[in-house]
Amino acid sequence: MLLFDLDGTLIDSNGVWVEVDEAFLARRGLTPTPEYAHTVGHSIFPVAAQFTRDYYGLPDSAQDIMAEWLALARDAYARQVPLKPGALAFLRRCRAAGEEMVLTTACVPELCRAVLARHALGGFFSAVFSAQELGLEKRDPRYFQTVLERLDVSAGACTLFEDSPGACRTAREAGIRVVGVYDPFYAAYEAEMRTLCHRYIRSFDELLRETSG
Repeated sequence: MLLFDLDGTLIDSNGVWVEVDEAFLARRGLTPTPEYAHTVGHSIFPVAAQFTRDYYGLPDSAQDIMAEWLALARDAYARQVPLKPGALAFLRRCRAAGEEMVLTTACVPELCRAVLARHALGGFFSAVFSAQELGLEKRDPRYFQTVLERLDVSAGACTLFEDSPGACRTAREAGIRVVGVYDPFYAAYEAEMRTLCHRYIRSFDELLRETSG
């Protein structure tokens, strides 16, 4: 069984969140610090919103922060965010080979649905496991444990495609085979990813060349 992350793996969206963070903070005369960017970049929506509120001492509620983030990101996901190179062709190749595919994502459900609809990707996946809906971050060991239990499949029967070092580490520790996917957002972690993952690719085009050759 193949497990796919969405943001930064199948779609080129991580830059959207950098812009959202900068725009949100700029409205308040603030700028993101490295600590802030690292924490929110590795957190699910509600956790990131609460951290933002506490970190900057904002009067906004976490709910209001999430609503503003959504407003900033909604159009990008519905109209602008592109697929990563080779992603669609690779999904088609896997489907033709009879592989069962599942989406394991920290993307906000509303935005996930919008971008899946835009690129007509929904039909590729037999299930979608939203970290936000499960209430578990992907770096939490319980996330992948829950996914495996609900799929009724062993870790050794699964391969995950993922760009986030934290999620890759958690999945590998759970016994899942991990293919790291390059994304500029995590470029500084490439050496770590090459050590951590069973395999590391710069794009899905690499896998397509192999299977076509």
